[in-house]
Amino acid sequence: MSDGIMKRMGLIFRSKANKALDRAEDPRETLDYSYQKQLELLQKVRRGVADVATSRKRLELQLTQLQQQSAKYEDQGRKALSLGREDLAREALTRKANMQSQINDLEVQYQQLQAEEEKLTLASQRLQAKVDAFRTKKETIKATYTAAQAQTRIAESFSGISEEMGDVGLAIQRAEDKTAQMQARAGAIDELLASGALDDASGLGRKDDIEAELERVAGGSDVELELARMKAELTGGSPAGPQAIEQGRQQDAAPQQQDGPRINYNK
Repeated sequence: MSDGIMKRMGLIFRSKANKALDRAEDPRETLDYSYQKQLELLQKVRRGVADVATSRKRLELQLTQLQQQSAKYEDQGRKALSLGREDLAREALTRKANMQSQINDLEVQYQQLQAEEEKLTLASQRLQAKVDAFRTKKETIKATYTAAQAQTRIAESFSGISEEMGDVGLAIQRAEDKTAQMQARAGAIDELLASGALDDASGLGRKDDIEAELERVAGGSDVELELARMKAELTGGSPAGPQAIEQGRQQDAAPQQQDGPRINYNK
């Protein structure tokens, strides 16, 4: 496997891992973690200030003791000299001189510790101000993020409702289309049944031959009546009544007697 393919695979793996970490990361947790680390650092600085202050206090106590001892040697030398013991006075002053050398060294260390303490105290105060500002900013960001997260969830909920309502709308449209199709089919079937093109299997809408003939005769009577009325209007007479028209029909319908030789039964 070539180096190019290995580099590409590594890049893909890192990008996918970074994307997965980005999804898993909660900014609020990151801010809280950063704030906790700053508090730990501030605690270390404060502990350092306390340690330096303790050391300075110890040096201060040692200096006080040495200064008291030095003053004591001076008093002893002065008393020895007043008693005529110059040798004892010289010894006391020698010890005082050696002790003064220690006092000078301790004073230098004391000044250094005091300067270090002041520096650490100032750093602690500045760090405390930064931690307080970060805490305020952290809480503001967390509140803003929480509000944005809630708005996003609400928007997603509305989006889901909109999608569901869209599906409901499509279902309603399909139901309406299907209902209209069934209504059209039922109307077509009724028309076919009425025209006789389609037999009614139930027999409810079927008419027998006698009923059909009666309807045809009734329709013909209406036509004859209308025709007679129109003829009467043209000739100026009265229209013939229904009985006359019916008699005329019966006469027309009666079989005519055929002409033939008459038989005389009286013969």
